[in-house]
Amino acid sequence: MATFQLVSRTGHPDFLDLPWDEPLAAWGSDRMVDVARGISRHVVRFVTYDGAVYAVKEIGHALAGHEYRLLRSLAEAGLPVVEAVGVVDGRRAADGSPLDAALITRHLAFSLPYRYLFGGRGVADLRSRLLDALAVLLVRLHLEGFWWGDCSLSNTLFRRDAGALSAYLVDAETGELRADLSQGQRLHDLAIATENVAGEIMDLAAASRLPSDVDAAEAVAELERRYLGLWDEVTREEEFGAGERYRVDRRLERLNDMGFDVEELELVSSAGGDRLRLQPRVVELGHHRRRLRQLTGLDVQENQARRLLNDILGYRAHLERAEGVTLPEAVAAYRWLSEVYEPITAAIPGDQRSKLELAETFHEVLEHRWFLSEAAGADIGNAAALRSYLDSVLPFVPEEASVLPAAPDEEEGAGGAAG
Repeated sequence: MATFQLVSRTGHPDFLDLPWDEPLAAWGSDRMVDVARGISRHVVRFVTYDGAVYAVKEIGHALAGHEYRLLRSLAEAGLPVVEAVGVVDGRRAADGSPLDAALITRHLAFSLPYRYLFGGRGVADLRSRLLDALAVLLVRLHLEGFWWGDCSLSNTLFRRDAGALSAYLVDAETGELRADLSQGQRLHDLAIATENVAGEIMDLAAASRLPSDVDAAEAVAELERRYLGLWDEVTREEEFGAGERYRVDRRLERLNDMGFDVEELELVSSAGGDRLRLQPRVVELGHHRRRLRQLTGLDVQENQARRLLNDILGYRAHLERAEGVTLPEAVAAYRWLSEVYEPITAAIPGDQRSKLELAETFHEVLEHRWFLSEAAGADIGNAAALRSYLDSVLPFVPEEASVLPAAPDEEEGAGGAAG
């Protein structure tokens, strides 16, 4: 009889029917599924329960508990990480020999490893979008006091976000969570990231999967620039005179465009008069996401939320022109939800709804409408754009929900797939 100890969070399966007395490399459970995965030093198996997919990573006892606790702490802080579900320890094989522990995480639906992005359905300006997403993720983690120690594209999963990408941490075994990080610690972590990314890009080039316009050295320098620029923007203390409120607004707009909120503005009295101090030390990503959720109840990603808010703004202007009245924002948002968003997403055929997140599909319909309207020289409207999109675009979009065939040259692992 198999012996083991399982610590699992409520709301998930008990996983008791899995062959815990066998090394993961030998598993043959009917619950196993194939998922697009990245390269890693650990063996990972993906299993499904009632449509939900979980990653099981075989790892040493101390590291399993350490990573489980880190992932939970980061998630509680609102950071983009995979959901830690449980740890299985004390495993023994049928002959009584000890086996490594296992970390169980919930697979992040609609997420993809970076190698799949380079080989699958295209992303415009892929290099810049990948580096943007990774830089934002690393800044967010550092603001929380998390030293990653192994930041890389392989240890990250990416989700499409209104044409951009959002990055999620999936491997935290080398990480440390502290009250805050010194500049030296941050720059050390950044140096590790740039070295890892350079190696990964060169691996792509060796496999002939890298676009000709992407250079590893340039990409590394760009990642460093993006990180340092973003860190400075969200942490720099700045003072403004009483008549310079326009400069405050401009700074706030830049931070909001990056997805960050400023939670403190301080009025400081001095011999030279009152000055407004902007010190965005306490920042939080998701400005547009929270605003959309308050208006509509929709919980989407940041860039998707920004796109949807812009569509609400445009629809509100259209309604006010057509009806000759001024509409409160909440009323316009409710009408947009019931008259625009829900009819479009409801029209997506059931067998194609798992290809993309609904908000991403809505974004693509809007993009399709723009291109068709440009070609026609006039706005063709949502109905015609939706019909064309459902006929000529969506049928050819690959599945990106959870279960995907792994790329032929992908190795077994958890780094880009332990989500």
